[in-house]
Amino acid sequence: MKYNILIGGSAGQGMDTWAVLLEKIIKRKGYYVFSNKDYMSRIRGGHNFIQIRFGTEPISSHDPKLDIIVALDKNTIDFHTERLQENGVIICDQAIEIEDKRVLALPLKELAKELGNPKVTGTICMGVVLKLFGMNFDRVEEVFEEKFEKETTELNFKAFQEGYEYAQQQFHIEKGGEDQHILINSNQAIALGALAGGVGFFAGYPMTPFTSIMTYMSEKQEDAKMVVEQVEDEIAAINMAIGTSYAGVRSMTGTSGGGFSLMTEALGLAGIMENPLVVANIQRPGPATGLPTRTEQSDLSFILTASHGEIPRMVLAVRHAEDAFYQTVRALNLADKYQMLVIILGDQYLSDATETIKPYDFSKVTIERHIAGKESFKDGEYKRYQPTEDGLSPRIIPGKHRGQIVLTDSDEHNEYGHITESAEVRTAMMDKRMKRMDALKEELIEPDYFGVDHPENLLIGWGSMYGPLKEAVALLQEEGISVGTLVFGDIYPLPTKLLEKYSTTAKQILNVEQNYTGQLAKLIRQETGIHCSKSILKYDGRQMCSHEIYSRVKGEVL
Repeated sequence: MKYNILIGGSAGQGMDTWAVLLEKIIKRKGYYVFSNKDYMSRIRGGHNFIQIRFGTEPISSHDPKLDIIVALDKNTIDFHTERLQENGVIICDQAIEIEDKRVLALPLKELAKELGNPKVTGTICMGVVLKLFGMNFDRVEEVFEEKFEKETTELNFKAFQEGYEYAQQQFHIEKGGEDQHILINSNQAIALGALAGGVGFFAGYPMTPFTSIMTYMSEKQEDAKMVVEQVEDEIAAINMAIGTSYAGVRSMTGTSGGGFSLMTEALGLAGIMENPLVVANIQRPGPATGLPTRTEQSDLSFILTASHGEIPRMVLAVRHAEDAFYQTVRALNLADKYQMLVIILGDQYLSDATETIKPYDFSKVTIERHIAGKESFKDGEYKRYQPTEDGLSPRIIPGKHRGQIVLTDSDEHNEYGHITESAEVRTAMMDKRMKRMDALKEELIEPDYFGVDHPENLLIGWGSMYGPLKEAVALLQEEGISVGTLVFGDIYPLPTKLLEKYSTTAKQILNVEQNYTGQLAKLIRQETGIHCSKSILKYDGRQMCSHEIYSRVKGEVL
């Protein structure tokens, strides 16, 4: 059994702080947790909410049905009551006027005032929530101690106890297991993957929802003995990362859609210089400013060919917080090995979605550098762009070898790095750069598959659709519908073995994406000729949940 709590109010009411504390307490009581955020692009006012889902089994997505609504304002009740279960509870201040038998109206503001701090209203609500679920005080105070100083901890624990006494147990839930998981979102996971993968330099400019990657890394840069640079814009960020990569430092940058647009010319620079580079693009809805704090998967078609001309590149999409860590390490190693651009795609939904996962296994993490030595000098000369059978020229670090200069250029160049306009050399250099894609294709990871062995209905998605699709397939199978889903992490080059296997038996293929044009479906048709017969698309800035996919698939199938 899984339970859902929604905390809603306006920006500035402090709900984010105590929602995080509540997640940690529930997690430390041995439950699986998945939370997601919906917030407006404003500092004060508006309507924001956080959903926390927990239970004794793993959770990979959010759910529309609610058991408890914590309403810090009237808007929250107006917007979300229709999703509340019949036996659900609405917690609100007694000053909010509403007629509903499920309302638990409490003197929250009065209690907070008596305690001497209006900010503890949320902590009072936290005590009410835990009492409704029959949870005890275990682990509560230690979570407060990790967040607050002693005096503030004592105040919040007292506020928690006040709320706890104001409620009666409403839900009878299973006891949690052992606390053996970590609680993390995908942006934090990307940042940890970058640190574990040996990044020595990271440059970026703040842009929602990318910013938390850079923030996390900047907090750890001294311990990790690396440099994080906040620069004046995204053009500077990518060019600095290219420069440090040329100098031999494992480098990375990141942004969101608008910033990625500014980086496009420099993507080509990295390609022609054959510099390893990883760029994280955490998507949000466009065009232009679009919806800055919402989610979408609308940058795929753009990033596949971003930059004028043709360069080798790889595109990876993170699917959940565990995947984000390992894919980032892998991206860094592949960029280094193939001396090429690797783009990591995330989105706002995953960047803010916190989930419990197994601790990362660092025995699986290796830092694979591909730096040449003196053996690469032919007759004592170093040729940075020397033609080879696999298209990979020897790469040395500037200044490491006396008398050897590492020439590079944004113009087309010969094997030494000197500018050329020779037709023959141009053709040879293009062939050399693109040839490495053949070897890269041998390292592709096939998409994850969930469902029956021979599905009549095949759902296809990528990135953050992983959780919703996985749960939707389980719901559909419970009703006897023959269904399966492929969820891609490696996107370009496109892995095709499982796609070809399951598409041959399926009566219909439905692409499920968070964009208007079905961008993965277009790529699949371009690369394989396989045509998706129907589409389930959403582009309002809000993430599809499993129940929405379930309902829309049933409408197409039955």
